[in-house]
Amino acid sequence: MKKTMVAALAAAMTIGAASTTFAAANPFSDVPRDHWAYDAVTQLAADGVVEGYGDGTYRGDRNITRYEMAQMVAKAMAKENVPVSDKALIDRLAAEFADELNNLGVRVSNLEKHADMVKWTGLLRYDHISNRHENTKTSNTERLRFRLMPTAEVNDHWQVKARLTADSNMKTDSGSSGELKLDYANAEGNYGKLNVTLGRIAYTTDVDEAMVFDNYLSGGMVKFGNVVKAKVAAGRMSKFSDSDVAANYQGIELSTTLGKLTGGVGYHHFNSNAFKDSGYSKTPTDNANVWMVGGSYTFDKNVRLAAAYAQNTAADYHHKAGSVELDYKGAKKSDMGSWGAYLAYRHLGENVAFAPTYNVLGNDQKGWAVGATYTLFKNVTTKAEYFKGKDITKDKNASALFGRVEFAF
Repeated sequence: MKKTMVAALAAAMTIGAASTTFAAANPFSDVPRDHWAYDAVTQLAADGVVEGYGDGTYRGDRNITRYEMAQMVAKAMAKENVPVSDKALIDRLAAEFADELNNLGVRVSNLEKHADMVKWTGLLRYDHISNRHENTKTSNTERLRFRLMPTAEVNDHWQVKARLTADSNMKTDSGSSGELKLDYANAEGNYGKLNVTLGRIAYTTDVDEAMVFDNYLSGGMVKFGNVVKAKVAAGRMSKFSDSDVAANYQGIELSTTLGKLTGGVGYHHFNSNAFKDSGYSKTPTDNANVWMVGGSYTFDKNVRLAAAYAQNTAADYHHKAGSVELDYKGAKKSDMGSWGAYLAYRHLGENVAFAPTYNVLGNDQKGWAVGATYTLFKNVTTKAEYFKGKDITKDKNASALFGRVEFAF
């Protein structure tokens, strides 16, 4: 690693280091335990001053920028119970990076915690959805959706998150529920590599990239691990699948990343009266046992291929689901002019893909889907998608057109 970067971090390693015990687990795959900067980098990660990159690397072979250093100083300025000697170091660093801190909105003149205890984000979204089924009248929906997402700090480890949503049907000028509704509210705790979430959770099956389920879970979820990451969850799901019948749920997923390749396996158990149907199993049952495998390969910074397969071993009919998707680039809401596109083929058996995440392909459908996203302006994105295929159980042609404009704040 270049000492230009590590030396800067070593100078900052006492920033907010309330404890003197170094983290036991190695947070970055490219910083070996015998490296001279291992303790400093590990301590900075444990204190939340540095986070590394999404692939689990630290990339210390590149020079740090002044803005990256300013971000670390800003995090240190928000720390409480800082020793006097470290406070003096923070003052010197704040003076050195005053211009960058001011651009980041940090008050250099006051080292008290600068962030509000509650942070709000949100969006305003317009969706046009057109569903076509053979021998059935086309269904068109024009939906205006407004969302608020507060995040409140409880202490150094816990925070509370929630999401409020209001929908309006622009064809009839009426709201779907007539009021702002609470989608989820939960408490989330982070202890190094351990993450705990309790309450009503926006829950997805991750190994298959939400091919089987993207809905809400009332219960608990635990994530842990480093090289092999695990997710364990249990609770109750309301309005399960296409019915209003609830389901009890337990599930576990294991995943890992090896260079450009990611992969994982999962098991998900559901128990619900919604399964007591003649089109579900030869022998009546109220269980679903879903096994899944999924993975992706990133060819370069622009191209990625992902695939997933799931099967419900408790069902006898329409109990298999699969997806293959090719992605090119991707629109970033902060980057005006960025764009992305995808091409996919999916088969979503109704007795396994209970609540899939897709906009133009749903439960009990199969076929091709294509889509593109584009960032018109900063925080203003557009999306267009098209599906052509079949309704599986009816064996009838089906298609869908989806368009979206989203303003994020």
